Amino acid sequence: MIVSTERTISVTVNGVPRETTVPARRLLSDALRHDLQLTGTHVGCEHGVCGACTVLVDGTPVRSCLVLAVQVDGKAVTTVEGLARDDGRGGEILHPVQEAFRECHALQCGFCTPGFLMTMAAGLEARDRSTDITEDEVDEIVGGNLCRCTGYANIKKACRHAAGLMKEAAE
Repeated sequence: MIVSTERTISVTVNGVPRETTVPARRLLSDALRHDLQLTGTHVGCEHGVCGACTVLVDGTPVRSCLVLAVQVDGKAVTTVEGLARDDGRGGEILHPVQEAFRECHALQCGFCTPGFLMTMAAGLEARDRSTDITEDEVDEIVGGNLCRCTGYANIKKACRHAAGLMKEAAE
């Protein structure tokens, strides 16, 4: 019996239905970067510790270096390239977490930024926007991602700012 080591998967990436054939053991991070040419997802530790490779699968943050591409067959994946939305005039409107990172100078080298943005977006989308964010919530949201450049002060400031922007938008 011959067993194929490749699988064709259908996945909606950033709102666009995609189909690709991948080796059965290809990591989601590698499929996104090499098969779908979405290089915004960064691969840092390849052990799920740093969070640089975080993407959303059906709205839930996952470490794409720990997930096989075949596991997302039939699912929706959002990468950092999919956070901004179309403004209807050929441009994009930044997601509140992207805007907050820009306004609060929350990045230095930028390597960890995609993972922080995806984790924050999911965390802030899931919380009750009618209340002010607490320091414990900020710590919980950013605590699973690593940055080697900053002391996290501006990253946490950006998280608080994005929560405020999202609260204003909800009112």
